[in-house]
Amino acid sequence: MKEAFSYAKKSMQLGEVPVGAILVDSDKKIIAGSGNSMISSSDPTAHAEINVLRLAGKILKNYRLLDTTLYVTLEPCSMCASALVHARVSKIIYGTSDKIAGACGSVFNLVNNKNLNHSIEVHSGVLEDECRKILKTFFSARR
Repeated sequence: MKEAFSYAKKSMQLGEVPVGAILVDSDKKIIAGSGNSMISSSDPTAHAEINVLRLAGKILKNYRLLDTTLYVTLEPCSMCASALVHARVSKIIYGTSDKIAGACGSVFNLVNNKNLNHSIEVHSGVLEDECRKILKTFFSARR
């Protein structure tokens, strides 16, 4: 999570919403990492999680990211949660909940919906205070 948090800090320095993510394999080796880049890329889908999935797919030369774990500083939204299900990620570990758009249990629970053909193990609260604080700092400065 500390590595994901470093991507969140980099994103904030670039004026992006400070969210960072990494994807690791079953041996805990980092496959890919990224932060948000929606503003700089003018791309509403350029969330940290989507960026990581795209990078990992290219690196592994496969759109199925089996036996992987995503570490992300903020609970994934519905777009990201759906993409993680489609990519067949095994586990999500996130820092702080998103009480507005979280889709891993806070508002929605897309990653464990019985109607989908894949479910993802979810753990939350890792570096929660730090992950929440960087977001609050960013949005306080913007207002």
